Amino acid sequence: MPISRTLYWQLSAFYFFYFAVLGGFMPYWSLYLKQLQFDEQAIGQLMAVGMLTRIFAPNFWGYLADSTGKRIELVRLGASMVAVFWAGIFFVGSHFWLMAAVLFAYSFFQNAILAQFEAVTIGHLQEQRPLYGQIRLWGSLGFIATVAGFGYLLDLISVKWLPILLLVSAIVAALCSYIIPSPPHQSSVKQKQPISHLLAQPLLWSFFLAHFLLQLSHAPYYSFFSLYLEEHQYSRSTIGLLWSLGVLAEVVAFTQTHRLLAKFSELQLIIACLLLAALRWLVIAWAVDVPWLLWTVQTFHAFSFAVFHAVAMQFIFREFDAGQQGQGQAVYSALWGLGVAIGSWLTGMVWVAWGATWIYSLAALVCGVASVIIMMIWQGRLVQKN
Repeated sequence: MPISRTLYWQLSAFYFFYFAVLGGFMPYWSLYLKQLQFDEQAIGQLMAVGMLTRIFAPNFWGYLADSTGKRIELVRLGASMVAVFWAGIFFVGSHFWLMAAVLFAYSFFQNAILAQFEAVTIGHLQEQRPLYGQIRLWGSLGFIATVAGFGYLLDLISVKWLPILLLVSAIVAALCSYIIPSPPHQSSVKQKQPISHLLAQPLLWSFFLAHFLLQLSHAPYYSFFSLYLEEHQYSRSTIGLLWSLGVLAEVVAFTQTHRLLAKFSELQLIIACLLLAALRWLVIAWAVDVPWLLWTVQTFHAFSFAVFHAVAMQFIFREFDAGQQGQGQAVYSALWGLGVAIGSWLTGMVWVAWGATWIYSLAALVCGVASVIIMMIWQGRLVQKN
C-alpha cells in the first residue's frame, strides 16, 4: 500500500529543515570562526569537535532506539535539544573552550538524529524503499536553500548573524519532528547475532572502511573549501553557488538512484563514487583558478555523496536484521563523523605548512586506496561464492 501524501510531506519536511541547518553551518561556520579571530589551527579543531560526537553518539542512540523501539520519540528529543544548545552559541563569544563545549553539546544531538530518522523513514516505506531517494532529496533541497540563500545574504550583512539564521532553522526542524507518526511495527526486536559478529564479515568491514576513507577525504572540503575559495578571490555568493551546485547534483542523483541500483552492481557504483571523488579533489587541488573545471567537478558530488549514500542504505537494510537497523545506521553515521573529525583536525594542523594543493591531492590518494581495498575484498568474496 503506497504511503500517503501527508506522510510523504511530513518526512520530507523534516529532511528539508534538518539539512537546512547543515547547509548554513558547513560552508559558512569556518567564516564565522574566522570573523571571531580564530586561526586556521583552531578552526580545524573546532570543526572537528562537532564531528567527534558522531563517533559515539549515533551508536549510543542506536542501541537505545533498538532496545526500546521508541525511535521517533528519540528523534523528537534530539531535534529539540539541537535548538536548545544551538542557542548557547550566543553566550560564548570568542572563547575557544566555551565554543568547543557548546559545539560538542549541540552536535551530540545533531549527529544522533539522522541515523534514527533514516530508520524511521525506511520503517514507513517498508517494501517501497525505491521511494527513499524521492523523499531524501528534500534534505538536499533544504541544504541548497540555505547554502545559496545564506551566501547571497552574507554578502549583504555581517557573518555575525549566522547563528541567528541557524537557530531559526533548528527550531523549525524540531517542530517538524512532532508531526511525524511512529512507523508501523516499531518495537524492539531480538537480534539474531551480535553486531560485532556481523562487522567482522569481510563484505561489511571493507564497506565501512571504504566509507570511512571517503569521508576522511571529504574533510578538507567540508571544513576549508570556503576559506580556500575566499583566498582565491571568490565572492561569498559564488561560494554559496558552488556548494549549491554540488547539492543540486545530489538532488538529481537521488531521483535516479533506483535506476542505477537496478542497472549496476553495488561494487560498480562504489568504485565509481570513489574514483570520481578522487578526480574531484585533484581538480580542486590543481585547478582552483579554472572556474569551468571547478564548476564541473562540483557535480561529482552526485556520486561522492548521493549515490554512495543510496547504495549504503540498501546495503545496511539487507545486511542488518530488524533488531539491528538502528545500530547499523549508527555505525555508518559514526564512521562518517570519525572520518571527517580526524580529517578536519589533521587538515587544520597542516593547512598552512603543506598548502591546500597537497592536502587535496592526499585526499584524492585516500579515495584511490579505498577503491583498491574494496575491489580486492568484494571481488575475492564473489569469486569464493561462485
